[in-house]
This record gives sequence, C-alpha cells and structure tokens, in this order.
Amino acid sequence: MVKRVEVTPEALQMIRFLKEKHGPIMFHQSGGCCEGSAPMCYKQGDFQVGSVDLLLETIDGDVPFYMHEALYRYNKHTQIIVDLIDGFGSGFSLESLEGKSFLSRSRMFTDEEYAEIKKSL
Repeated sequence: MVKRVEVTPEALQMIRFLKEKHGPIMFHQSGGCCEGSAPMCYKQGDFQVGSVDLLLETIDGDVPFYMHEALYRYNKHTQIIVDLIDGFGSGFSLESLEGKSFLSRSRMFTDEEYAEIKKSL
C-alpha cells in the first residue's frame, strides 16, 4: 500500500521523543505564510482541525497528519516526506523547543502509485 506521507528515520526519532515528552501529538500542514508550508507539530487538542483539512496519513501508528485541502490539491501527485533538520523554524511547532525543525520534501508518485492513491480518496 502506498503511503501519502513517509518520515525519515531522524524525523521518526523526534516524533517518538515528542510523544514521550508531550503525550499524543499531531501534524498539520497548511501552505500558508510564515512557515505554513512546513509541517507543524502540536499536542493533540492544541490545534483545531477544520472541515477543509484532510487526514492524509497516520504516522507511527497514532500521529495524524493533516493537510489543508488547497495545498493537497497542489501536492496530490507527490508523496510528502517529513524530515528533520537542525535549527529553528516556527516557534509554534513542538520540535522548535528542541532546536530542530520538521520540513517536508516530496517525490512524484509513479503512475501506478497515483492510481492507487486516487482510489483511496
């Protein structure tokens, strides 16, 4: 099964650290200004998901990853790859407290993968 969202080993390690430190967490990627194109990590309940947000994937078994539908329409042909880098991104995202930043990379789906993804929407 093709995943819409993958994570690098470094990002997964930080996700697990943040879950241990803060409890249940979630991701949201809006595509807005001021780091809005980066995936933002919040404690579950600290960010209100709206009717225009799509659940793309659940990471590590229990971490939902949402994306604003307008950004998804732009990125629907790509797999989002959550990565982790040194440095501060947005002060609202939990990993910034650790001197790190999540960012998203992407790769184009193959025709076969995209056909599978389209069926699941």
